[in-house]
Amino acid sequence: MHPRFSSAISIAIAASMLAGCSSLDRLASLGEQPTLSAIENPTSQPGYKPVHMPMPTPMPASYSPNSLWRNGSRAFFKDQRAHQIGDILTVKVKITDKATLENETSRSRKNNEDSGIDNFFGKSKIPFMNAPVGSRIFTADSNGSSDGKGTIDRKEELQTNIAAVITQLLPNGNLVVEGKQEVRVNFEVRELIVAGIVRPEDIESDNTIDSSKIAQARIAYGGRGQITDVQQPRYGQQALDVFLPF
Repeated sequence: MHPRFSSAISIAIAASMLAGCSSLDRLASLGEQPTLSAIENPTSQPGYKPVHMPMPTPMPASYSPNSLWRNGSRAFFKDQRAHQIGDILTVKVKITDKATLENETSRSRKNNEDSGIDNFFGKSKIPFMNAPVGSRIFTADSNGSSDGKGTIDRKEELQTNIAAVITQLLPNGNLVVEGKQEVRVNFEVRELIVAGIVRPEDIESDNTIDSSKIAQARIAYGGRGQITDVQQPRYGQQALDVFLPF
């Protein structure tokens, strides 16, 4: 058996087994509301990886003689904003993207070739053949054209708030945050996930931060439940979309 064909069969079998497990889970929850995920520590998840970013050279804190104020401090009294691992801050998710692109290309080309002779060394007929000289020896015409047009019109809007937890403190003081929110309405669960890196200076006095100020932002908004299940193609159709070449 060809190795590629054997690999394709193995993938198909594994996909069918996964589909079977998912089907059993769905059968077990017939008539029941989808369950919410348990509250877990993000750092203990199987796919969790600490963030490593380029860091500047650490600068020692400087103090002024006979002064209660330290250079670089953000407030005279204790700062109540999130600043250490385990603290919570509110992320104001506001995404309003709109893109409109339109491209059009048009090309046209036309060539004509025409060559011939009027006489053969001053004679109107070819010697020894007594045949007239052809006025046209080679004639060619070619035409080519292309017309291409492309249009993109996209609009996305998402506005909500979510509480995130500081999971890591980077050497330069930046904070790695991650938050997850689940809302169940009847038989449908909506999930919102936010993760990224924020600067303590960008956190506002009310302990909130705009999503536009999150570096390496990862924002996911989706759902699961009966409505989402109906909108998804069946596992067999998804497998055919992967393996069929046409």
